Amino acid sequence: MGLLERIQARTVDRPSEQRFAADQWISDYLMPTQFGFNGVQYGAGMGLNQTLAGNRATEITATLPGYLAALRSCPPAFAAQLVRALVLSQARFVFRNPPWHPSTPRKTFGTRGLGLLERPWPNATTGELIARMEWHAGLAGNAFVTRRPGRLRVLRPDWVAILYGSQLEPDDPGHALDGELIGYIYQNQGLFNGQHRPQTILPRDMAHWSPIPDPENAGIGMSWVTPAVREIQKDRVATQHTINYFVNGATANMVVKGITAATKEQFDEIVGMMEANHAGVANAYKTLYLVAGADATVVGANLADIDLKGVNGASETRIASLSRVHPVILGIAEGLAGSSLNAGNFGMARRIWADSWIYPTLQDLAASLAPLVDVPADAELWTDTGDMPILREDAKDAAEIEQVKAATIVSLVSGGGFTHESSIAAVQGQNMSLLKPIPGWISVQLQQQAGAAGVPPEAAQADTTVAPVRDLMLDVFDETRADHNNLKAYWLTGEGAGTWATWTELYHHLRKHMVDELAKRVAAEWFHIRYGIWPGHQQGKNPHGPG
Repeated sequence: MGLLERIQARTVDRPSEQRFAADQWISDYLMPTQFGFNGVQYGAGMGLNQTLAGNRATEITATLPGYLAALRSCPPAFAAQLVRALVLSQARFVFRNPPWHPSTPRKTFGTRGLGLLERPWPNATTGELIARMEWHAGLAGNAFVTRRPGRLRVLRPDWVAILYGSQLEPDDPGHALDGELIGYIYQNQGLFNGQHRPQTILPRDMAHWSPIPDPENAGIGMSWVTPAVREIQKDRVATQHTINYFVNGATANMVVKGITAATKEQFDEIVGMMEANHAGVANAYKTLYLVAGADATVVGANLADIDLKGVNGASETRIASLSRVHPVILGIAEGLAGSSLNAGNFGMARRIWADSWIYPTLQDLAASLAPLVDVPADAELWTDTGDMPILREDAKDAAEIEQVKAATIVSLVSGGGFTHESSIAAVQGQNMSLLKPIPGWISVQLQQQAGAAGVPPEAAQADTTVAPVRDLMLDVFDETRADHNNLKAYWLTGEGAGTWATWTELYHHLRKHMVDELAKRVAAEWFHIRYGIWPGHQQGKNPHGPG
């Protein structure tokens, strides 16, 4: 039982002791300083990890509003985050048996337990839930989703704090050896604002997704925007430079020398007249008239001289790299140059992005949301990517893989002598230890040569292998263990006895009730019981076989 649970339990047992109410306890004891419980001191400094600036909390590098404003002013960065959210929002949630499942590994299925993820709140969809989580995780490094009665609630990450506790090191419980996640704190409009009371949330009711862990802060994620801040700043400066260039009449800076002015007032008047008549877009391309002795000289560089396209292209590529969206997918200048859009190059870019970011991110996202839904035993929360267009090219590869799997299953059953069920489980689970042999089956390479001409090969094969399985067949189909409705009684003494006279006829009947290899051996066994000889043996006059 965690600390908050113990506190809440204590509150139920002793309602008169108001100091144990969780929210009041957080407000009165945790926020200002450290607190004690059961003789253990818990610090509110390093123990409260949050994403909001404050003197008493560990924070990530920047705030959510700050990064959002940076993306709004940088089209390449905003586009990268937008593409990330749009692509992930196309996934859907399912349950999947783990690879080590004994009978149906990696089998996906759905139950009513997925309803909370399919309709997380009124008029919302799975796609909106995933998109909001990605925007929060992309900008703040963390996404928090809590479970409320009949719905989910996506919390603003900079209004949430993570609370840790430690008996050994209460001043730094987040990194302590015995550090324990106690719970989460949510306060509307931000922590320490004094306007709203903080609310406590237990770990079992919170899904915390931090796809890029922050190495310096326990339990907190890091935004991909953090290492891209300088590139975003550079893109903003280059954009502002371009704007200023056109605002100033599409010309570079100019220095005018030799202005004939005796006083400062005259100089200011002449400068004002020149600014009014020649500065700005409206005055572009006007002729500049100077008196004798005055000279206008261009300084600085124009857009071509500074290679603004190359500068912007390099900055956009670095932003795309940090966002994990390939430049070809993002559609930036350098991603559209040369042969990047050729079918092979574009397909490779898509595959790299899918394998290195989309699939791992979806897997991590599903695992983080698992505590909020009822996951069946021996299963895990997974994502279905079948309706994601960007992964549609993978369908062809998946079909080829399934074809290879099917061929392997056929080979294991027909050539290896393993049961259908175990062969499928072994191939799907990629675990050959799940294979189970068909009882009494012997490889064709180890069998005797087939009988004389005219003897069915199946009968000859069954003849050499029936002895090892005789006891098994008698045990399985023994009429003493069932009534006359069992197969053996039906085909030997019941209504089915008159429908066959040869091994081949009986074999074709039994194929409808059991696997092919087993049908051969059972037919041979019952043929022997009925006629006293094995199929394919020459026993003189034999109306049912050679001889």
